[in-house]
Amino acid sequence: MELMDLLGLQALLICALIFVPLEHILALRPQQKTFRKGLGTDVIYALVNGAFLKICIFLMAASAMYASASLVPARVTMAVSGQATWLQVTEIIILADLGVYASHRAFHAIPALWRFHAIHHGIEELDWMAAFRAHPVDQIITKAVSLLPVFFLGFSLESIAAYFIIATGHALLLHANVRMNFGPLKWVIASPQFHHWHHADQRDAYDKNFASHLAIIDALFGTFHVPGSRMPEKYGVDESIPTDYVGQHGYPFVRRTQQGRNTGDAAIKPTPEEVARG
Repeated sequence: MELMDLLGLQALLICALIFVPLEHILALRPQQKTFRKGLGTDVIYALVNGAFLKICIFLMAASAMYASASLVPARVTMAVSGQATWLQVTEIIILADLGVYASHRAFHAIPALWRFHAIHHGIEELDWMAAFRAHPVDQIITKAVSLLPVFFLGFSLESIAAYFIIATGHALLLHANVRMNFGPLKWVIASPQFHHWHHADQRDAYDKNFASHLAIIDALFGTFHVPGSRMPEKYGVDESIPTDYVGQHGYPFVRRTQQGRNTGDAAIKPTPEEVARG
């Protein structure tokens, strides 16, 4: 049972019972198959990388709380944890998403980081399982930037647990093969349309929609892109991303000359088009 909890198998099955029917009822692309290409790889990501990420987050939390005990006055952490749970969850969402925005934008702007993030963007058919495909370096850096302040400030365990449930469900929804209209709220809350445009392999969508929950952050920083009711024509990247689990983990560390790319400086640096991927 402990192993199943660590791997998150039960949670994954529950999510499947929710999102598989939802993708049939509100299908954005009805022709897309449930067992689409690369699904098996994403299941491995969900179970194996998911367990590894849980361990890393636990260690982050322990380290941050240990440092907080020495550096943050007790009255501050007590005031933070003493707030109503709903208010703490709201504050965590805002604080964490500012961290996600900053780290996510860095992964697009810095060539060395993009090579890790390109694994997530390599998916050409988006569905709820696509949310799990991310290189561990990408995940660890993003979680550290977004969650260490949360652990450090002393938010209650109940509010943090509630945040993780909301964040996980929202992440799966953003990647899901669904058509949902958020109306005017699209400027405030990240919608599937908002995040699908982030994955679009179309030049007008490059480097847009970095937030994971609050689209208003992108609106404030000038990176919001949701063109009316339109959806992207295609997803993916203009790079030869390996299709297998092991190959994807090694991809960021392989020189471009070994991947049939250009030689010289371009052998280790992405082209401008690749740096500007969205």
